[in-house]
Amino acid sequence: MGYIQQGTAAFRKSNLAFFAAGFNTFAILYSTQPLMPEFTKEFHISPAMASLSLSLTTISLAVSMLLFGSISEVWGRKRIMMISMLSASVLSILTAFSTTYESLLVFRVIQGFALGGLPSIAMAYLGEEMEPASLGVAMGLYISGNSLGAVAGRIIAGMMTDMFNWHAALGTISVISIVASLIFFASLPKSQNFHPRSPEIGKLLASLVDHLKNPALLSLYVIGFLILGSNIALFNYIGYVLTAPPYSLSQTVIGWIFIVYLVGMFSSVWMAKMASKYGRQKALLLSLLITLAGVILTLDSHVWLKILGLPIVSFGFFGSHSIASSWVGYRAHHDKAQASSLYLFFYYIGSSIGGTTAGVFWSSQGWGGVVGMIAGFLLIALVLTLLQAKWVTAVQHKKTISFK
Repeated sequence: MGYIQQGTAAFRKSNLAFFAAGFNTFAILYSTQPLMPEFTKEFHISPAMASLSLSLTTISLAVSMLLFGSISEVWGRKRIMMISMLSASVLSILTAFSTTYESLLVFRVIQGFALGGLPSIAMAYLGEEMEPASLGVAMGLYISGNSLGAVAGRIIAGMMTDMFNWHAALGTISVISIVASLIFFASLPKSQNFHPRSPEIGKLLASLVDHLKNPALLSLYVIGFLILGSNIALFNYIGYVLTAPPYSLSQTVIGWIFIVYLVGMFSSVWMAKMASKYGRQKALLLSLLITLAGVILTLDSHVWLKILGLPIVSFGFFGSHSIASSWVGYRAHHDKAQASSLYLFFYYIGSSIGGTTAGVFWSSQGWGGVVGMIAGFLLIALVLTLLQAKWVTAVQHKKTISFK
């Protein structure tokens, strides 16, 4: 069957669908982050316990993506993505009516599991249905929806909490989620190039292992781990720096710092175009270097230079993610949804490990230690990017020998 080409009605509709889906997923995921102080106050829990409303959701999301990526190889793409979005929307309503913190956590864990059905399959759908020349732009638009949703989820939840309460905040996110789900269902074209396989667990596990044994793919997975781990580490602890003397910025100002994520809407598309023009390797190297430059700029003692580093980091981060994630779909020659779900599994696990590890550096060495750790992560990602061509050649050589 034919592929979806840039400039066509099908291309516009699929981009609208995935922009809405990406917005929905990340608005739901990050909606509780600004509500943590409210949870601490209302439920009389520690800040660490309040953070579970996000961290447990992220962990269940990472685990479920492995499962849904494999299941979609059997059941199809659009059906599972639609069930995922509708389930997450219903669970959003339930979280808004939670009366205990324990019930809220239960709903958030299940919600994270439901959300995994969208990002684990979206990249595979785009990889299968888009013509290669249009894939980078489509992936960039999808990721720009992710970045807008991540920002909007935080800001909307915070504003609604200030005006009403956290129940109203999560209720508002629920309404937005339902609307986004309907847009997705109405706009997304049916799969034309998907070929289901029989539900053979052994073969699915074998293909999973095969992806992990492919050094070109594995390096992209590790790059995903490193770039999100770096980003979360930076934004987890920059607040501690800016609220302390000599800056002493308010929590309101710190909350609005996340607006810098909006540059990801531009950078993910722009870097995708750079990748189409100059190649993915050069574009990814550039994105990583931009991220590193922004991180280093936060070492400056002047508050405005420190804050200027944050949008630069966001620009490079979203560009890197756009390129690396689309590269996975290109490198995987079979079970693309499974390959994509592995990338996202490493990506979100990197969020947890990177954020926690940076806390050790913060406690022992301050902000310089955090920046040093992030710089180390990004340098490893640069090396892995440089080795991509070598590993692809090695994989092709191995297949040639096997064929002979």
